[in-house]
Amino acid sequence: MQTNVIKITLLATSIALLGGCATVTPEQLAEVRSIATSAAGDANQAMGMANNALQVANEANITAIEAQKTSELALDCCNQNSQKLDRMFQKAMMK
Repeated sequence: MQTNVIKITLLATSIALLGGCATVTPEQLAEVRSIATSAAGDANQAMGMANNALQVANEANITAIEAQKTSELALDCCNQNSQKLDRMFQKAMMK
């Protein structure tokens, strides 16, 4: 993503320079460079935020998997207890 922003910025700069090469002042060129540098900085910041979001999402996924395993163990325990109670009730009814 960052490279695409940089490529587009450089392409736009090149086209602007080629289109009006004779009329470009050093101030205008400096402004274009400033905009390109700013765009690259924004792209770097966005990439960092995206990487951070991916890391947080991966951690949340791991936590969700652990929670799923814990809930399955709890459900299994609950089912075993229910079966024990049913057997105890049946024994009590037979007496």
